[in-house]
Amino acid sequence: MKKIKSDILTSIKNKKINVFFLFLLLAFIILIFTKLSKTYTNTVVFNIEKINIPEEDVVFDDSVALNITLKTHGFKWLTYYFSKPKIKIDFKKDVYKKDSVFVWNKSKAYLENTQFGKQVELLNIAPEVLTFRYGLNMVKKVPIKLNEDIKYSVGFDVSSTYVLEPDSLLVVGPKALVSNIDFVETEKVSLKDVKKNLSETVKLKTARKNKDVKFSTDKIILKAKVEKFTEGTLKIPVFVINVPENINLKYFPKEVNVSYYVSLSNFNSISAKDFRVVCDYSKVVNNQSLLVPELEKFPKSAKNVKIKQQRIEFIIIE
Repeated sequence: MKKIKSDILTSIKNKKINVFFLFLLLAFIILIFTKLSKTYTNTVVFNIEKINIPEEDVVFDDSVALNITLKTHGFKWLTYYFSKPKIKIDFKKDVYKKDSVFVWNKSKAYLENTQFGKQVELLNIAPEVLTFRYGLNMVKKVPIKLNEDIKYSVGFDVSSTYVLEPDSLLVVGPKALVSNIDFVETEKVSLKDVKKNLSETVKLKTARKNKDVKFSTDKIILKAKVEKFTEGTLKIPVFVINVPENINLKYFPKEVNVSYYVSLSNFNSISAKDFRVVCDYSKVVNNQSLLVPELEKFPKSAKNVKIKQQRIEFIIIE
């Protein structure tokens, strides 16, 4: 019996608490609506939204804003709090050119009629005049430069040059800025243990450029054919060039070993005739009796081409 009586009292108390919180919530809501219904005066920073800029001009992205003093009810101020307010400036109707700048100079009445509703009273604008620097647009085609750190698995390598699609892009912006851009670099491509053909989407470093400059694309496709590679070695004849007519010389060795790295698919297509090793006699200094062999020609499909012998001995015959 005591337990039943206790449960009844607890239930009554809980209902009283729930009713109390309900009335508290209603009072709070009424207070908020009362506050928001009142009229307030405040100054707000409005960002500028530039629209209808002439195609032949580019307006520099200078930091421009308006301090506008308004008188309106709290509900309107609440919208400004949650959403950054903007003023639209139409570059076909609202501005004029003067001394290499666009000038905006509008009255309070004009702004009040075009930008705000009837419930908003515009009291003050600061500054009253805005200027926007601009320049003539220039279009320039520049190459894309790959920034890579690609490591291949042992015995694998790229069999030809990297392919960038596209390999260039259009840059549009003020002549003073665009004329200084000679290429656009990719973000760094870092890959390890690669042993399959590459097809990667790579971003460009366009975001780091000036905001007044526009680019035709912000990413490219990197492609490369990856193959199994092996090392080859061939004996290549040595030719001595630029020997004066009155000098007769003998040199040794007549052939040198040349090593190279090549894909398996191209291994059998490479022969000694694809290489040419020369020693330039005109580069001999201080009566030395040594010549330095140099690679004058080698196949494009070969990589890491090296001459094993670094010196060729010679004697002059009287």
